[in-house]
Amino acid sequence: MKKRFSRREFLQYSGLASTALLVPGFLKGFQNPIALNAYADKILVVIQLSGGNDGLNTVIPFNNDIYYNKRPTLGIPKQQVLKLNDEMGFNPAMSKLQDIFHNGEMTILNNVGYPNPDRSHFRSMDIWQTASGSGETLTTGWIGRYLDSHCKDGCPAHMAIEVDDTLSQTLKGNQKNGIAVSRPDLLYKATQNPFLQKIATSESIASEDNLDYLYKTMVETTSSANYIYEYSKIYTSKYEYPTTEFGRHLKRVAEMIISGMNTRVYYVSLGSFDTHSNQSNSQTRLLQQLAEGLDSFTADLKQNDRFKDVLVFTFSEFGRRVSENASRGTDHGTANNIFLFGNNLKHPGIFNETPDLNDLDEGDLKHRIDFRQLYATVLDKWLGTNDELILGKKFEILDII
Repeated sequence: MKKRFSRREFLQYSGLASTALLVPGFLKGFQNPIALNAYADKILVVIQLSGGNDGLNTVIPFNNDIYYNKRPTLGIPKQQVLKLNDEMGFNPAMSKLQDIFHNGEMTILNNVGYPNPDRSHFRSMDIWQTASGSGETLTTGWIGRYLDSHCKDGCPAHMAIEVDDTLSQTLKGNQKNGIAVSRPDLLYKATQNPFLQKIATSESIASEDNLDYLYKTMVETTSSANYIYEYSKIYTSKYEYPTTEFGRHLKRVAEMIISGMNTRVYYVSLGSFDTHSNQSNSQTRLLQQLAEGLDSFTADLKQNDRFKDVLVFTFSEFGRRVSENASRGTDHGTANNIFLFGNNLKHPGIFNETPDLNDLDEGDLKHRIDFRQLYATVLDKWLGTNDELILGKKFEILDII
Protein backbone atom coordinates (compact mmCIF):
# COMPACT_ATOMS: atom_id res chain seq x y z
CA MET A 1 0.00 0.00 0.00
CA LYS A 2 1.25 3.46 -0.90
CA LYS A 3 2.12 5.61 2.07
CA ARG A 4 0.10 8.77 2.66
CA PHE A 5 2.06 11.65 4.14
CA SER A 6 0.42 13.53 6.98
CA ARG A 7 0.32 17.31 7.16
CA ARG A 8 2.77 17.19 10.10
CA GLU A 9 5.27 15.03 8.20
CA PHE A 10 5.03 17.08 5.07
CA LEU A 11 5.56 20.45 6.74
CA GLN A 12 8.14 19.19 9.21
CA TYR A 13 10.46 17.51 6.76
CA SER A 14 9.84 18.98 3.36
CA GLY A 15 11.70 22.25 3.88
CA LEU A 16 8.80 24.29 2.50
CA ALA A 17 10.04 27.28 4.46
CA SER A 18 12.64 27.64 1.74
CA THR A 19 11.63 30.55 -0.48
CA ALA A 20 12.41 28.66 -3.65
CA LEU A 21 9.96 25.93 -2.72
CA LEU A 22 7.05 28.19 -1.87
CA VAL A 23 6.56 29.06 -5.53
CA PRO A 24 3.71 27.19 -7.21
CA GLY A 25 5.09 26.12 -10.54
CA PHE A 26 4.27 24.41 -13.76
CA LEU A 27 2.77 21.18 -14.98
CA LYS A 28 4.95 18.13 -15.39
CA GLY A 29 5.83 16.63 -18.73
CA PHE A 30 7.81 19.64 -19.89
CA GLN A 31 11.09 17.87 -20.59
CA ASN A 32 10.03 17.40 -24.20
CA PRO A 33 12.59 19.35 -26.29
CA ILE A 34 10.12 19.67 -29.18
CA ALA A 35 8.38 22.43 -27.23
CA LEU A 36 11.44 24.65 -27.45
CA ASN A 37 10.72 26.07 -30.89
CA ALA A 38 7.10 26.74 -30.00
CA TYR A 39 7.82 28.72 -26.85
CA ALA A 40 11.30 30.20 -27.04
CA ASP A 41 11.11 32.00 -30.38
CA LYS A 42 10.43 35.38 -28.73
CA ILE A 43 11.73 36.14 -25.26
CA LEU A 44 10.85 39.09 -23.05
CA VAL A 45 13.26 40.46 -20.44
CA VAL A 46 11.76 42.96 -17.97
CA ILE A 47 14.11 45.11 -15.87
CA GLN A 48 12.59 46.81 -12.84
CA LEU A 49 14.40 49.96 -11.66
CA SER A 50 13.19 49.91 -8.07
CA GLY A 51 12.73 53.05 -6.02
CA GLY A 52 11.69 55.56 -8.66
CA ASN A 53 14.48 56.47 -11.09
CA ASP A 54 14.89 60.16 -11.93
CA GLY A 55 14.13 60.16 -15.65
CA LEU A 56 15.07 63.81 -16.17
CA ASN A 57 18.66 63.09 -15.09
CA THR A 58 18.70 59.87 -17.11
CA VAL A 59 17.68 61.27 -20.50
CA ILE A 60 18.43 64.96 -20.11
CA PRO A 61 16.65 67.85 -21.89
CA PHE A 62 19.94 69.74 -22.12
CA ASN A 63 18.59 72.57 -24.29
CA ASN A 64 15.81 73.47 -21.85
CA ASP A 65 16.63 76.35 -19.52
CA ILE A 66 13.78 75.39 -17.19
CA TYR A 67 15.57 72.13 -16.44
CA TYR A 68 18.64 73.99 -15.20
CA ASN A 69 16.60 76.60 -13.35
CA LYS A 70 14.71 73.88 -11.47
CA ARG A 71 17.90 71.94 -10.76
CA PRO A 72 20.68 74.42 -9.92
CA THR A 73 22.90 71.78 -8.30
CA LEU A 74 21.59 68.52 -9.81
CA GLY A 75 21.32 69.60 -13.44
CA ILE A 76 23.84 67.73 -15.60
CA PRO A 77 26.09 70.33 -17.30
CA LYS A 78 25.37 70.55 -21.01
CA GLN A 79 28.98 69.83 -21.95
CA GLN A 80 28.84 66.52 -20.05
CA VAL A 81 25.63 65.24 -21.61
CA LEU A 82 26.01 62.41 -24.15
CA LYS A 83 23.90 63.94 -26.90
CA LEU A 84 21.38 61.75 -28.70
CA ASN A 85 19.75 64.52 -30.75
CA ASP A 86 19.45 68.30 -30.58
CA GLU A 87 17.30 68.21 -27.47
CA MET A 88 18.08 65.18 -25.35
CA GLY A 89 21.08 63.17 -24.23
CA PHE A 90 22.22 60.43 -21.86
CA ASN A 91 23.56 60.90 -18.38
CA PRO A 92 27.39 60.64 -18.71
CA ALA A 93 27.28 57.43 -16.63
CA MET A 94 25.49 55.71 -19.53
CA SER A 95 28.22 55.82 -22.15
CA LYS A 96 27.98 52.05 -22.66
CA LEU A 97 24.51 52.50 -24.17
CA GLN A 98 25.58 55.00 -26.83
CA ASP A 99 26.55 52.43 -29.45
CA ILE A 100 23.36 50.44 -28.84
CA PHE A 101 21.29 53.60 -29.31
CA HIS A 102 23.10 54.73 -32.45
CA ASN A 103 22.98 51.19 -33.91
CA GLY A 104 19.18 51.41 -33.92
CA GLU A 105 18.75 48.82 -31.16
CA MET A 106 17.12 51.06 -28.56
CA THR A 107 13.88 53.05 -28.30
CA ILE A 108 13.19 55.66 -25.63
CA LEU A 109 9.60 56.37 -24.61
CA ASN A 110 9.14 59.66 -22.79
CA ASN A 111 6.34 60.71 -20.43
CA VAL A 112 5.10 57.22 -19.53
CA GLY A 113 2.74 56.93 -16.55
CA TYR A 114 -0.95 56.61 -15.73
CA PRO A 115 -3.93 58.80 -14.77
CA ASN A 116 -4.25 59.98 -11.16
CA PRO A 117 -0.72 58.86 -10.23
CA ASP A 118 0.15 57.62 -6.76
CA ARG A 119 3.47 58.69 -5.20
CA SER A 120 3.69 55.80 -2.73
CA HIS A 121 6.43 53.28 -3.60
CA PHE A 122 4.30 50.33 -2.55
CA ARG A 123 1.09 51.41 -4.24
CA SER A 124 2.65 52.67 -7.45
CA MET A 125 4.77 49.54 -7.85
CA ASP A 126 1.63 47.49 -7.23
CA ILE A 127 -0.10 49.43 -10.04
CA TRP A 128 2.76 48.80 -12.46
CA GLN A 129 3.13 45.14 -11.52
CA THR A 130 -0.57 44.30 -11.71
CA ALA A 131 -1.44 46.75 -14.53
CA SER A 132 -4.32 48.12 -12.51
CA GLY A 133 -5.82 51.58 -12.61
CA SER A 134 -4.95 53.90 -9.74
CA GLY A 135 -8.46 53.45 -8.33
CA GLU A 136 -8.57 49.64 -8.35
CA THR A 137 -6.66 46.86 -6.65
CA LEU A 138 -5.78 43.61 -8.42
CA THR A 139 -4.34 40.51 -6.77
CA THR A 140 -2.58 39.11 -9.84
CA GLY A 141 0.31 40.41 -11.93
CA TRP A 142 0.10 41.11 -15.65
CA ILE A 143 2.66 38.40 -16.46
CA GLY A 144 0.87 36.06 -14.04
CA ARG A 145 -2.37 36.57 -15.96
CA TYR A 146 -0.46 35.95 -19.17
CA LEU A 147 0.62 32.61 -17.70
CA ASP A 148 -2.97 31.83 -16.67
CA SER A 149 -4.16 32.53 -20.21
CA HIS A 150 -1.28 30.89 -22.04
CA CYS A 151 -0.99 27.76 -19.91
CA LYS A 152 -4.56 26.48 -19.89
CA ASP A 153 -3.55 23.44 -21.93
CA GLY A 154 -0.25 22.91 -20.13
CA CYS A 155 3.08 24.73 -20.13
CA PRO A 156 6.73 23.86 -20.30
CA ALA A 157 8.72 24.43 -17.13
CA HIS A 158 9.63 27.86 -15.88
CA MET A 159 7.66 29.79 -18.50
CA ALA A 160 8.57 32.90 -16.49
CA ILE A 161 11.67 33.20 -14.29
CA GLU A 162 12.55 35.95 -11.86
CA VAL A 163 16.26 36.04 -11.08
CA ASP A 164 15.89 36.60 -7.36
CA ASP A 165 15.16 34.75 -4.14
CA THR A 166 11.54 35.87 -4.00
CA LEU A 167 8.79 36.20 -6.57
CA SER A 168 7.33 39.63 -7.30
CA GLN A 169 3.64 40.32 -7.81
CA THR A 170 4.19 40.68 -11.57
CA LEU A 171 4.66 36.95 -12.07
CA LYS A 172 1.80 35.75 -9.85
CA GLY A 173 -1.43 34.60 -11.51
CA ASN A 174 -4.62 32.98 -10.29
CA GLN A 175 -3.67 29.49 -11.44
CA LYS A 176 -0.07 29.81 -12.59
CA ASN A 177 2.96 31.56 -11.16
CA GLY A 178 6.44 32.18 -12.39
CA ILE A 179 9.37 30.86 -10.38
CA ALA A 180 12.11 32.72 -8.51
CA VAL A 181 15.61 31.35 -9.12
CA SER A 182 18.62 33.24 -7.88
CA ARG A 183 21.07 30.36 -8.40
CA PRO A 184 20.05 27.17 -10.23
CA ASP A 185 22.54 25.07 -8.25
CA LEU A 186 21.09 26.13 -4.91
CA LEU A 187 17.52 25.51 -6.03
CA TYR A 188 18.54 22.07 -7.29
CA LYS A 189 20.36 21.28 -4.04
CA ALA A 190 17.34 22.35 -1.99
CA THR A 191 15.16 19.81 -3.78
CA GLN A 192 17.54 16.87 -3.39
CA ASN A 193 16.49 16.09 0.18
CA PRO A 194 15.63 12.35 0.22
CA PHE A 195 12.23 13.05 1.75
CA LEU A 196 11.40 15.52 -1.01
CA GLN A 197 12.52 13.05 -3.63
CA LYS A 198 10.28 10.42 -2.08
CA ILE A 199 7.33 12.81 -2.25
CA ALA A 200 8.12 13.78 -5.83
CA THR A 201 8.11 10.14 -6.96
CA SER A 202 5.18 8.99 -4.82
CA GLU A 203 1.86 8.29 -6.48
CA SER A 204 0.05 8.95 -3.24
CA ILE A 205 -1.59 12.30 -2.51
CA ALA A 206 -3.08 13.14 0.86
CA SER A 207 -6.77 13.86 0.92
CA GLU A 208 -6.73 17.33 2.43
CA ASP A 209 -6.97 20.02 -0.24
CA ASN A 210 -4.22 22.26 1.12
CA LEU A 211 -1.88 19.28 1.47
CA ASP A 212 -2.74 18.25 -2.09
CA TYR A 213 -1.71 21.73 -3.19
CA LEU A 214 1.60 21.54 -1.32
CA TYR A 215 2.24 18.09 -2.76
CA LYS A 216 1.62 19.32 -6.29
CA THR A 217 3.82 22.35 -5.67
CA MET A 218 6.67 20.17 -4.45
CA VAL A 219 6.45 17.78 -7.40
CA GLU A 220 6.43 20.61 -9.91
CA THR A 221 9.16 22.63 -8.20
CA THR A 222 11.43 19.58 -7.95
CA SER A 223 10.97 18.83 -11.65
CA SER A 224 11.59 22.48 -12.55
CA ALA A 225 14.71 22.59 -10.37
CA ASN A 226 16.12 19.55 -12.15
CA TYR A 227 15.38 21.03 -15.56
CA ILE A 228 16.85 24.45 -14.78
CA TYR A 229 19.96 22.93 -13.21
CA GLU A 230 20.66 20.67 -16.20
CA TYR A 231 20.22 23.53 -18.67
CA SER A 232 22.39 25.82 -16.56
CA LYS A 233 25.35 23.52 -17.30
CA ILE A 234 24.98 23.76 -21.09
CA TYR A 235 26.43 27.24 -21.59
CA THR A 236 28.76 29.22 -19.35
CA SER A 237 29.40 32.70 -20.66
CA LYS A 238 33.00 33.73 -21.23
CA TYR A 239 31.88 37.30 -21.83
CA GLU A 240 33.04 39.88 -19.30
CA TYR A 241 30.16 41.19 -17.20
CA PRO A 242 30.28 43.78 -14.42
CA THR A 243 30.99 42.22 -11.02
CA THR A 244 27.80 43.66 -9.56
CA GLU A 245 24.73 41.69 -8.50
CA PHE A 246 22.85 43.16 -11.46
CA GLY A 247 25.67 42.14 -13.80
CA ARG A 248 25.65 38.59 -12.40
CA HIS A 249 21.88 38.37 -12.80
CA LEU A 250 21.98 39.49 -16.43
CA LYS A 251 24.78 37.02 -17.09
CA ARG A 252 22.60 34.27 -15.64
CA VAL A 253 19.70 35.29 -17.89
CA ALA A 254 21.97 35.31 -20.95
CA GLU A 255 23.25 31.84 -20.08
CA MET A 256 19.72 30.49 -19.74
CA ILE A 257 18.63 32.06 -23.04
CA ILE A 258 21.70 30.86 -24.95
CA SER A 259 21.44 27.36 -23.47
CA GLY A 260 18.01 27.03 -25.11
CA MET A 261 15.90 26.95 -21.97
CA ASN A 262 12.19 26.85 -22.59
CA THR A 263 11.37 30.22 -20.98
CA ARG A 264 9.31 33.09 -22.34
CA VAL A 265 9.80 35.82 -19.70
CA TYR A 266 12.73 36.79 -17.49
CA TYR A 267 12.46 39.40 -14.72
CA VAL A 268 15.41 41.23 -13.13
CA SER A 269 15.56 44.15 -10.68
CA LEU A 270 18.06 46.92 -10.00
CA GLY A 271 17.80 49.46 -7.18
CA SER A 272 17.37 51.45 -5.10
CA PHE A 273 16.78 54.64 -7.06
CA ASP A 274 15.01 56.42 -4.18
CA THR A 275 17.27 59.48 -4.28
CA HIS A 276 15.82 61.97 -1.80
CA SER A 277 19.28 63.26 -0.85
CA ASN A 278 22.72 63.41 -2.44
CA GLN A 279 21.27 62.00 -5.64
CA SER A 280 24.19 62.55 -7.94
CA ASN A 281 26.52 59.85 -6.60
CA SER A 282 23.92 57.13 -6.04
CA GLN A 283 22.11 57.58 -9.34
CA THR A 284 25.39 57.77 -11.24
CA ARG A 285 26.46 54.46 -9.73
CA LEU A 286 23.15 52.76 -10.55
CA LEU A 287 22.91 54.11 -14.09
CA GLN A 288 26.45 52.92 -14.73
CA GLN A 289 25.49 49.45 -13.49
CA LEU A 290 22.45 49.50 -15.77
CA ALA A 291 24.39 50.61 -18.84
CA GLU A 292 27.38 48.32 -18.34
CA GLY A 293 25.18 45.33 -17.56
CA LEU A 294 23.02 45.84 -20.65
CA ASP A 295 26.07 46.39 -22.83
CA SER A 296 27.54 43.02 -21.81
CA PHE A 297 24.16 41.29 -22.00
CA THR A 298 23.38 42.46 -25.54
CA ALA A 299 26.92 41.71 -26.74
CA ASP A 300 26.76 38.18 -25.30
CA LEU A 301 23.42 37.53 -27.02
CA LYS A 302 24.67 38.93 -30.32
CA GLN A 303 27.80 36.79 -30.18
CA ASN A 304 25.57 33.72 -29.84
CA ASP A 305 22.97 34.84 -32.41
CA ARG A 306 20.16 35.20 -29.85
CA PHE A 307 19.71 38.97 -29.64
CA LYS A 308 17.26 38.78 -32.53
CA ASP A 309 14.93 36.69 -30.33
CA VAL A 310 14.92 39.03 -27.33
CA LEU A 311 13.03 42.18 -26.37
CA VAL A 312 14.14 44.05 -23.24
CA PHE A 313 12.34 46.88 -21.51
CA THR A 314 13.06 48.83 -18.34
CA PHE A 315 10.57 50.54 -16.04
CA SER A 316 10.41 52.29 -12.67
CA GLU A 317 7.35 52.82 -10.46
CA PHE A 318 7.50 56.60 -10.98
CA GLY A 319 9.88 59.38 -11.92
CA ARG A 320 10.95 62.25 -9.68
CA ARG A 321 9.72 65.81 -9.25
CA VAL A 322 11.06 68.37 -11.70
CA SER A 323 12.54 70.61 -9.01
CA GLU A 324 15.36 69.39 -6.81
CA ASN A 325 14.83 69.51 -3.04
CA ALA A 326 16.92 71.14 -0.31
CA SER A 327 18.94 67.94 0.22
CA ARG A 328 20.36 67.86 -3.32
CA GLY A 329 17.96 65.12 -4.22
CA THR A 330 14.54 64.74 -5.79
CA ASP A 331 11.24 63.60 -4.31
CA HIS A 332 8.62 61.21 -5.69
CA GLY A 333 7.15 62.33 -8.99
CA THR A 334 5.01 60.85 -11.75
CA ALA A 335 5.73 60.22 -15.45
CA ASN A 336 9.05 58.76 -16.54
CA ASN A 337 10.98 57.32 -19.46
CA ILE A 338 11.13 53.68 -20.53
CA PHE A 339 13.86 51.99 -22.56
CA LEU A 340 13.33 49.18 -25.06
CA PHE A 341 16.17 47.13 -26.57
CA GLY A 342 16.11 44.70 -29.48
CA ASN A 343 16.54 44.05 -33.19
CA ASN A 344 12.82 44.34 -33.90
CA LEU A 345 12.13 47.97 -33.06
CA LYS A 346 10.00 49.90 -35.54
CA HIS A 347 11.06 53.32 -34.29
CA PRO A 348 14.53 53.17 -32.79
CA GLY A 349 15.72 56.38 -31.19
CA ILE A 350 13.46 58.74 -29.25
CA PHE A 351 9.86 57.73 -29.95
CA ASN A 352 7.86 60.73 -28.75
CA GLU A 353 8.05 64.31 -27.54
CA THR A 354 10.45 65.47 -24.85
CA PRO A 355 9.01 66.22 -21.40
CA ASP A 356 7.14 69.54 -21.41
CA LEU A 357 8.56 71.49 -18.46
CA ASN A 358 6.18 74.39 -19.17
CA ASP A 359 3.11 72.24 -18.61
CA LEU A 360 3.36 70.55 -15.22
CA ASP A 361 0.83 69.09 -12.81
CA GLU A 362 1.66 70.62 -9.43
CA GLY A 363 5.37 70.41 -10.20
CA ASP A 364 5.26 66.98 -11.85
CA LEU A 365 5.45 65.78 -15.44
CA LYS A 366 2.17 64.89 -17.14
CA HIS A 367 1.99 61.44 -18.65
CA ARG A 368 1.42 61.21 -22.41
CA ILE A 369 1.63 57.42 -22.74
CA ASP A 370 -0.23 55.03 -20.42
CA PHE A 371 2.17 52.27 -19.36
CA ARG A 372 -0.56 49.74 -20.14
CA GLN A 373 -0.25 50.72 -23.80
CA LEU A 374 3.29 49.35 -23.63
CA TYR A 375 2.08 46.18 -21.91
CA ALA A 376 -0.68 45.75 -24.51
CA THR A 377 1.86 46.19 -27.30
CA VAL A 378 4.26 43.65 -25.80
CA LEU A 379 1.48 41.13 -25.17
CA ASP A 380 -0.02 41.49 -28.64
CA LYS A 381 3.00 42.06 -30.86
CA TRP A 382 5.72 40.15 -29.02
CA LEU A 383 4.14 37.44 -26.88
CA GLY A 384 1.31 36.89 -29.35
CA THR A 385 -1.56 36.78 -26.88
CA ASN A 386 -4.86 38.52 -26.19
CA ASP A 387 -3.84 41.79 -24.52
CA GLU A 388 -7.41 42.88 -23.80
CA LEU A 389 -8.18 39.64 -21.96
CA ILE A 390 -5.10 39.99 -19.77
CA LEU A 391 -5.33 43.75 -19.11
CA GLY A 392 -9.09 43.81 -18.67
CA LYS A 393 -9.71 46.51 -21.28
CA LYS A 394 -8.44 47.64 -24.64
CA PHE A 395 -5.46 49.98 -24.78
CA GLU A 396 -4.04 51.57 -27.89
CA ILE A 397 -1.20 49.56 -29.42
CA LEU A 398 2.01 51.54 -29.88
CA ASP A 399 3.82 51.32 -33.22
CA ILE A 400 7.13 50.34 -31.66
CA ILE A 401 7.68 46.60 -32.32
